[in-house]
Amino acid sequence: MPIAQKPDVQSITVQARCVRLLSKAADAVSLAPAIETHALSRGENDLLIEIKAAAVNPSDVKAATGLMPYAVFPRTPGRDYAGVVIDGPTGLIGREVFGSSGDLGIRRDGTHATHLVIEAEAVVEKPKCISWEEAAGIGVPFVTAMEGLRRAGIPRDGEVVLVMGVNGKVGQAATQIATWYGARVIGVVRKSEPYEGHSNSQVEVIDASATDVASRVRELTSGKGADIVVNTVGDPYFQAAHQSLALRGRQILIAAIDRIVQFNILEFYRGQHTYVGIDTLGLSSVATGAVLRELGPGFAGGHLKPFPIKPNAIYLLEQAKAAFIAVAGSSRDRVILRPAG
Repeated sequence: MPIAQKPDVQSITVQARCVRLLSKAADAVSLAPAIETHALSRGENDLLIEIKAAAVNPSDVKAATGLMPYAVFPRTPGRDYAGVVIDGPTGLIGREVFGSSGDLGIRRDGTHATHLVIEAEAVVEKPKCISWEEAAGIGVPFVTAMEGLRRAGIPRDGEVVLVMGVNGKVGQAATQIATWYGARVIGVVRKSEPYEGHSNSQVEVIDASATDVASRVRELTSGKGADIVVNTVGDPYFQAAHQSLALRGRQILIAAIDRIVQFNILEFYRGQHTYVGIDTLGLSSVATGAVLRELGPGFAGGHLKPFPIKPNAIYLLEQAKAAFIAVAGSSRDRVILRPAG
């Protein structure tokens, strides 16, 4: 349930320290983030949050390096956050919350700061068993995975979900969610390695460098194929995903490299397939909060677990450039900014 609001109290103003990107850069190494101080106060339906931790996502780097033409400059980047409500409707002050957004850090100032103003309906209560850094790392990967499975149809008990790029953060989130709902998950990796994340049941892994993925999926499913394919990579796996689909199977697409693929329309309609495109940048803060709220029982019950946060993947605001470079370098770690030392 959304956090209920009570009658307003007098709003306060804070001097927030923010990472500022004055203009786009050619690449992460060329970024020149500054630390600025800005006065922040909330609107009537907003909360003022003291940020305890904020994640750095690949989309933050893409926006900063000009790959998202609608990104606004100058701006404070950052989509994911966790913190404490310090101003808002009576009864909410002191609440520990977390959240994410498709527009924060892209079209309006985001979370790489000491404070954030956000709609009251957007925040989700943080489970007590999860640290600030872990809560800040939930956002984009879990929202992307959950929105994809919601749109494609939440997997039913016993359905087969094929996760391509299973050791990526969205792949791990999709695996957690699918096994929480009782699905059987088969994961695809690009080299020989085990599944690295949490799961509620065994995950079978296919090494795409040594095995024909679609043939192996058919073998593992007695010829049926996968009911859902979560394709976190895009075009490099598109054909294998297509050939792995069961009758009336659904392929979820969240990324692209070369963008253009060959598409066999005959196989598509005879297989009665569905393709679902997911772009969480199109979700508002409130819509994103609604997705995270659906995941709440999973985290509370231990079926879903936040990503482990390594100490060397935590950076101060003044180290934002180093954090962006780490993400641009395809670090598998969940990279976190901590506003206070």
